[in-house]
Amino acid sequence: MSAGAPSLAAPLAITLGDPAGIGPEVILGAWARLRAERRAPPAFVVGGPELLRSCGERLGIDFPIVPVADPAEAMFACAVGLPVLAGLDGLLTPSRPSLEGARLALASLQWGVKFALSEVAVGLVTAPISKAELAAIGWDYPGQTEFLADACRRPYRDAVMMLAGPSLRTVPLTVHVALAEVPGLISADLIIHKARIIVAGLKRDFNVMHPRLAIAALNPHAGEGGKFGDEDTRIIAPAIAALQAEGIAAFGPVPGDALFTQRARQGYDAALCMYHDQALIPLKALDFDEGVNVTLGLPIIRTSPDHGTAFDIAGKGLADPGAMAAAIVMAAEIAAARAAAA
Repeated sequence: MSAGAPSLAAPLAITLGDPAGIGPEVILGAWARLRAERRAPPAFVVGGPELLRSCGERLGIDFPIVPVADPAEAMFACAVGLPVLAGLDGLLTPSRPSLEGARLALASLQWGVKFALSEVAVGLVTAPISKAELAAIGWDYPGQTEFLADACRRPYRDAVMMLAGPSLRTVPLTVHVALAEVPGLISADLIIHKARIIVAGLKRDFNVMHPRLAIAALNPHAGEGGKFGDEDTRIIAPAIAALQAEGIAAFGPVPGDALFTQRARQGYDAALCMYHDQALIPLKALDFDEGVNVTLGLPIIRTSPDHGTAFDIAGKGLADPGAMAAAIVMAAEIAAARAAAA
């Protein structure tokens, strides 16, 4: 393990993502960057030794790939190069998604989850997948977060997606649904449930002992006294009152156009938003190259870079590995925090 990285009892597992996307190159780029900065924690990639070697040659990333037969070997192999689990491999196909690539991405994800659940790995870092390609081979999940909830035998609503960057942490209450469905999906019960998970996650994994939670309004101007909808007064405000009665420092509903200014961000530790884009647009605008997707509410640690497969730039050396590096570091820091608290 490199100096400056957290001390871990076992390595992190990093999944390949879709081999036609930027996953392979940001994995290599992130690992090379962290090694150079002496911040690389013990970790291994779940499959693809030849694929990653081809990627490195194509992009001029001169970094040793070390095939390992067992995840435990990664604790020592990472001193030499990037440990990669042998026995699972495929072809590098930048910008050309395929069913074969989707099968490799799914196999890497499935094995990664098994390693995390069995504690062979202390946490899971997932590279971007293509939900459309996976659907063609029978995948029936809105995203990796829901897949992980299922694998952990938890209801979907327990798997809370938090987007975390240097400037902001946001959580969407509803995720991969049409905007027209959002008003019918939000409820006081769901807001309270997810708020509790966010607060517990901030305390356990981020050492925020007294979390402040901003809760966004659904409608412009928080409904303007009912002129633009009544969900803010009928659903969101009572949920906030209930959270406050529990001792949780929640406030709102805050209109979306006022929630993310520099001054407003100083007043909370996370923002619970009502729908996908309300949470993701500000995070990506502020912290795109360092944004991390963290799954709260599960028994395993999972992080992921907050970007997609980017098929259009794959293999061209244009992808920034910053978000993948941040995801690896954050997973290691969370694992160390949990170990210290145990």
